[in-house]
Amino acid sequence: MNWRYEHTALALCTLAFTATMVARLVISPLVPAITTRFGVTNATVGLALSGMWLAYALAQFPSGLLGDRYGERRVILTALSATAVASVLIATAPSIGVFALFTVALGAGAGLHYSVATTFLTRQFDDIGRAIGVHVAGGPVAGLAAPPLAALVGSRYGWRAGILLGTTVAVPVFALFAWRVRPTPPVNPGQPVRDRLAVGPLAELLSRPSIRYTTAIATMGAFSWQATASFLPTFLDVGSGLSTALSALLFSLYFVVHGGTQPVTGSLSDRIGRDATAMVTMASGVVGYGLLVATARFDLGLAPTVVAVGFVGVAMSWGAPIQSRFMDLLSDTERGAGFGLVRTVYMTVGASGSVVVGFVSDAAGWAPAFALLAGVMALALTALLTNRLLGGRF
Repeated sequence: MNWRYEHTALALCTLAFTATMVARLVISPLVPAITTRFGVTNATVGLALSGMWLAYALAQFPSGLLGDRYGERRVILTALSATAVASVLIATAPSIGVFALFTVALGAGAGLHYSVATTFLTRQFDDIGRAIGVHVAGGPVAGLAAPPLAALVGSRYGWRAGILLGTTVAVPVFALFAWRVRPTPPVNPGQPVRDRLAVGPLAELLSRPSIRYTTAIATMGAFSWQATASFLPTFLDVGSGLSTALSALLFSLYFVVHGGTQPVTGSLSDRIGRDATAMVTMASGVVGYGLLVATARFDLGLAPTVVAVGFVGVAMSWGAPIQSRFMDLLSDTERGAGFGLVRTVYMTVGASGSVVVGFVSDAAGWAPAFALLAGVMALALTALLTNRLLGGRF
């Protein structure tokens, strides 16, 4: 492969996504030290983290609007700089209230990256599935590396030093991106952002049958992703009886498979179609979550659990084909704001996965909670199969 400018752009967009994800993920392993420092409960810090993820989801639509108005490069650089600054502010927070405020600010700043970067890459590549798959893989890479590194730094130098890892990663990526990525012309430079907020056009976009259908599929995927990211280690530890160390190792395996298969499913969607590839991921979810439940209930041993985690990792690579599907449905002038809008919708609704699965686990146990995720994947698979049988109406 001859290295071209678009490959540089893809590599740096992926690094930028990794940087914004690192800054968010380093907080979780430092929660015990944070609660001790401020004398608060886990629920209090958890509320701050929920605010961060909600702000991240809500920032997707403004991200697309700003990209259309000012150009994607400027917005991505803003996201990286906001990530670096917010990490410093969190690390220096004198109270839990200030900590929570800056944590929400981190979510909002980091959230400016993904939608505009995806739109930018769509303009660089014809095989957009592969490009989106590589870009999405930046998140799992951060999920694999950031938590253990933050825990190590935090145990040696304190939680504030662990938080500063977000700045340590974001600053050099900002410099590289500013150096190597060319200025990008805005799609709608003369149109005020407020004009893009008119309710009528936004409602019309979301009401299109193909957009509604794809958003529903993405919501089911986001629901499962959020619940898996929140509770898979606990399920393995408490629900399956594995040691904490082994559960953490399998969680790392999940991120390895999840990240490694994103480019594969993206490329596959370019070759055999978005829906066919999405069906592979959803079917993997049915198998993976179902096998996890079976191993917990019938004590099938470690090997089936490892296989199940691998299937779940493949399942959560649904993002590459489904996000590519959105791009296929949106015109060039709609992709920035339109993709940001649908991403805000499905991420916001999908964020309920943690709450719902947590509630079911408290009420009925971990096996029923993860059986629910198998059911969600089965519902998404059924929707995809039905659409195929109807001749691809959506």
